[in-house]
Amino acid sequence: MEATALTGRERTVAAQIERGRAASRIVDRVHHGLLAALAFALLAVVALIAWECVRGATPAIAALGPRFLVSTEWDPVANKFGALPYLYGTAVSSALALLLAIPLGLGTAVYLAELAPRGAGAAVAFVVELLAAIPSIVYGIWGLFVLAPFLRSYVEPWLATHAGFLPLFQGFPFGIGMLNAALVLAVMVVPTIVSISREVLLSMPRSLRAAALGLGATRAEAIAVTLDTARPGLLGAIILALGRALGETMAVTMVIGNTNRISASLFAPGATMASVIANEFTEATGKIHLAALIEVALVLLAVTAIVNLGARLLVIWSTGGRRDVAGAA
Repeated sequence: MEATALTGRERTVAAQIERGRAASRIVDRVHHGLLAALAFALLAVVALIAWECVRGATPAIAALGPRFLVSTEWDPVANKFGALPYLYGTAVSSALALLLAIPLGLGTAVYLAELAPRGAGAAVAFVVELLAAIPSIVYGIWGLFVLAPFLRSYVEPWLATHAGFLPLFQGFPFGIGMLNAALVLAVMVVPTIVSISREVLLSMPRSLRAAALGLGATRAEAIAVTLDTARPGLLGAIILALGRALGETMAVTMVIGNTNRISASLFAPGATMASVIANEFTEATGKIHLAALIEVALVLLAVTAIVNLGARLLVIWSTGGRRDVAGAA
């Protein structure tokens, strides 16, 4: 009788355990399904944005054709539209901003992660993160009322005097133009590079530095080893900064001058894809004009997607190459 009662008790416990496991499996499946739904919802949002851009740009695509990307004429009255000046302005302003921001951002990140005292590093990192939280309109006001007079009175005349033989530094010093926009963009994307690069460097194992120093490397050489290992993460930080530079609207609109001309001089006014949309979208009354602006948005979306895809492939190639070397070793 006792053996039978014990067996019945064990069966009851086993049944309770099995019910608990079944409930856990159901919860896991529900959790997995919710996360999958959220992921596919994000993809659906991106696809919907792309679809709406394509649908809205269809009249301009049909009316203008491929010449929309290579023409420089933008005349809403005559329904003639060409996006080449805006492609040029976006590419030049973003490239120049990165050219200025990458050395400053990576250098600051290396100092904060490798060289700065812990207290000072934390304080500077907090200030950098605060810069990243400043609204773009504030940067635009600063660029318009502070940076523009300084460029017009001091920087651009000096560049014209000492480097005026280059096409980049010829022309009248307006203070408002491509150079101002690039500097404002550089200031805006530096916090992104610094914050992400610092976190990437801090996540690197200390054994890399210790091994390099143990083999007789200098401190600078040990930092170089860490930078090489952290290369995929640093590339990711730079690409995120490029993405913000490509799509920045208000700050650039306020300081770039907003003309649809292509000029080799950095002193000359220009425009970007984002700025022309911000300037003209609310005033576009014609069907082709509105469709042309939506097509500009579609091109900007495509450029951003291509840049991110290229960055992803570059990071995969960089990481895979290092794994191959590690595997061979």
